Amino acid sequence: MMELLVNGHSTYCYTGGKLFDAAKPTAIFIHGVLNDHSVWILQTRYLANHGWNVLAVDLPGHCRSAGAPPTSVEDAADFVVALMDAAGLQQAALVGHSFGSLIALEAAARLNDRVSHLVLVGTAFPMKVSPALLEASLNEPMKALQMVNVFSRSTLAPPPSALGPGTWVYGASMALGRRVLASNPKVNLFHTGFKACDSYSHGEEAMAQVQCPTLFVLGSVDQMTPPKAAQGLMHKARHAKVVYLPGGHHQMNETPEPMLAALTGFLKP
Repeated sequence: MMELLVNGHSTYCYTGGKLFDAAKPTAIFIHGVLNDHSVWILQTRYLANHGWNVLAVDLPGHCRSAGAPPTSVEDAADFVVALMDAAGLQQAALVGHSFGSLIALEAAARLNDRVSHLVLVGTAFPMKVSPALLEASLNEPMKALQMVNVFSRSTLAPPPSALGPGTWVYGASMALGRRVLASNPKVNLFHTGFKACDSYSHGEEAMAQVQCPTLFVLGSVDQMTPPKAAQGLMHKARHAKVVYLPGGHHQMNETPEPMLAALTGFLKP
């Protein structure tokens, strides 16, 4: 792991168990709402052992990272730019899931040729959140967490490579959500993240500015961000590749090996 000082605050980056090596290409992984760096464990450990630096961040105000949680996609994109500067990175690939995909998209539009590859996992634009879910995330977060995990999953247990044989992905994700929510008693990270997704309006303009190749990784039965909701972004992308996986919204541990294959097939140094 690495601790970087970003905008004056300590930022946690998981490195896949390897030391950061400036001579290698780098991939930055950005998690979604009520997640942290741990959702990328399989993908980051593989890349870290196959020629890449990986920096899987905890967003500001989440878990091991200090600072104020971003209240908009734009704020979070500013953080990614500052993170690259703090790490001394001239160029990196950006990989984002859900809320993190919007952050990666907005950051890639700003960073131009400093981004070598863009990977949007479980993405949609606009990423509207139903009023009932927004309200529940504010006033009944445990109920909202259950709703999100029901909508996000198409399987009870993933292949063994995710977290081990018999892993209960619903239960594990519920536990992660509770832990992330409890990590910041000052701010409701659930409602803040959902509101940022819901209010983001710059997606298609940002996609039109992205210069690097873009990979869309979409779950064919994803109820949180249905594949059709990414069509507008696909049409705006200059160099788009689309991979449909058989599962739902949490491709990283629901369909971990196909997700890794899509990633490694696209990320060529």
